[in-house]
Amino acid sequence: MKVTLRERNQGGKTSLYLDYYHQGKRKTEYLKLYLEPNPKTKEEREANKATRLLAEQVRAKRLLEAQNKVYGFRDDRTLKSSFISYIADLTEKKIDSKGNYGNWDSMLKHLKAYIPFGITIAEVDRKFVEGFKNYLDKEARTKSNKGLSQNSKYSYFNKFRTALKQAVKDEILASNPSEGVAAFKQDEPQREFLTKEELQTVANTECEIPLLKNAFLFSCLSGMRWSDINKLIWSEVQYSNELEHHIRFRQKKTKGAETLPISEQALGLLGERQEDEERVFKGLKYSAWYNLKLQQWILKAGISKNITFHCARHTYATLQLSSGTDIYTVSKLLGHRELKTTQVYANIIDEKKKEAANKIKLDL
Repeated sequence: MKVTLRERNQGGKTSLYLDYYHQGKRKTEYLKLYLEPNPKTKEEREANKATRLLAEQVRAKRLLEAQNKVYGFRDDRTLKSSFISYIADLTEKKIDSKGNYGNWDSMLKHLKAYIPFGITIAEVDRKFVEGFKNYLDKEARTKSNKGLSQNSKYSYFNKFRTALKQAVKDEILASNPSEGVAAFKQDEPQREFLTKEELQTVANTECEIPLLKNAFLFSCLSGMRWSDINKLIWSEVQYSNELEHHIRFRQKKTKGAETLPISEQALGLLGERQEDEERVFKGLKYSAWYNLKLQQWILKAGISKNITFHCARHTYATLQLSSGTDIYTVSKLLGHRELKTTQVYANIIDEKKKEAANKIKLDL
């Protein structure tokens, strides 16, 4: 079923009508709504805009009514069915994509918090969409009772918009009520990293958990993510000859297959080789306790930056670019799919250059 809004000139006015088309049959419905064909004043243009909006609302309503009739749906199975249940079904379909599923699940939890008593599909309109966006912006809280970060707002609202688009494709909604509602802007996160001098100081400082120290330094020298280091097994540590070693693995985040050359120094941090299926960093954990010990180690080295394990990857990228490695090569080493992702690190280097240039001043 297709319902199209069309225009036709009648008696000096432009008449709006609906064109219905289904299985080779066509019919029309005149809406008794008219446009000024040659608007000359602001009032006439505004009147035309309002009339078109009204006509579009009628079109959306007629499409839903027609779909219910054509496909044999009853109102209590479509318009009166649970919108939350539909979103929950969509969320479950994402379960095989762990990172993506987590964002969908969080969005669903916030949606349930926004409407604890549920909502029917018929009640999902632009006002509801704007209300949920405002809830994410002003009222939604994290587990630690903090407001959502800008990127969390961006992610959850985009998942919600995607769900509404899917509802239109599934012919549950006649039109997408999120059309015209601006999305949140994505916030560029602070990418903290260690300078070469700081990294050397950290390497010379004792850490309470030697395994954690080796894994962190390995990330600084290889650029591998914590998730890939944590699951790294000895069969993935390979060599072409005694002087050329590489890691052949599949990225947990992107699922991309990678072959990453590593230096002799990075290889030395792995320890004595074990059975192929043994984890290289056996016993490494991601927990609040390990994060605390990492931060204590960094502070012990006299560095006050807020360093997390992922900052090791940032350190690798910025040090590679600082040493003259071209951005394309760095992008490949990091396993980025798009060069613009790596460009962020190049921008950081440019900022550092500007800061350095402004440090030298003369009294003239």
